[in-house]
Amino acid sequence: MSPDASTQNSTLAGHLLDQYAGRIARSRRPYLLGLSGLQGSGKSTLAREMKAQAEARGWPTEVLSLDDFYYSRSEREVLAHQIHPLLKTRGVPGTHEIELLMSVLAALPQASDKLPVEHPRFDKGRDTRMTPSKWTKVTRPPKLVILEGWALGLRPQLVAALDAPVNALEREEDPEGTWRHWVNKQLRSYQPLWRKLDALIVLQAPSWDIVRKWRSEQEEELLARHAPLAMDAETMVRFLAHYERLSRHALATLPALADTTVEYDDNRHVIALHHG
Repeated sequence: MSPDASTQNSTLAGHLLDQYAGRIARSRRPYLLGLSGLQGSGKSTLAREMKAQAEARGWPTEVLSLDDFYYSRSEREVLAHQIHPLLKTRGVPGTHEIELLMSVLAALPQASDKLPVEHPRFDKGRDTRMTPSKWTKVTRPPKLVILEGWALGLRPQLVAALDAPVNALEREEDPEGTWRHWVNKQLRSYQPLWRKLDALIVLQAPSWDIVRKWRSEQEEELLARHAPLAMDAETMVRFLAHYERLSRHALATLPALADTTVEYDDNRHVIALHHG
């Protein structure tokens, strides 16, 4: 991360914590702050910076990532066999174990050395969960929980919006719309989790084309470092096509549902903050 980006993240994290400080301080249970942003928007980095600053303010803080609750590769292969082949690829609603995430959130207020709360970690290089011995253990009740994820807060699309494919992947590999209708239906089961959020912060990218560019840049950095299973350009295009429909839907609808929207330009500079 460049010095400018690091400074921006630090400033933004402080501003967001200031915005919610009163509510966090008054809350009698862990305050659940949702951080929603599409691929490459920097939500994981911002969440880590917010955690560091919150801890410095004396608030025990945990960061949970929706990505860590993806089903394992073998479980997704079962979904691919039983429902639709496109479900082999992680990402869309229905490929997360939401029940496990809900149980972790319910257990966190009682976390202790004697009764640690464990939650999974997902290895994107191997495209599956880490072994339970490498899961995160929480041994103290947090004052603040930051839940970050790409689809946080998203509501299902209208069924009529599912008819026309948005890209070649949908047109060629989901011609009957089976996959996208199933994914949209699964999104309904995420709504009880969204309702648990005390506040939702949305990191708003300028467009889907820019999101693709940001995410591809991340992968190019991994390729340059010879990271295992880093995706080449063609593989990345196909991977992102799984996300395109709901990413466009998120860009169009999430700002209206957010408590705070952080607006970015094409170079990931913050250009506006909107508080609902």
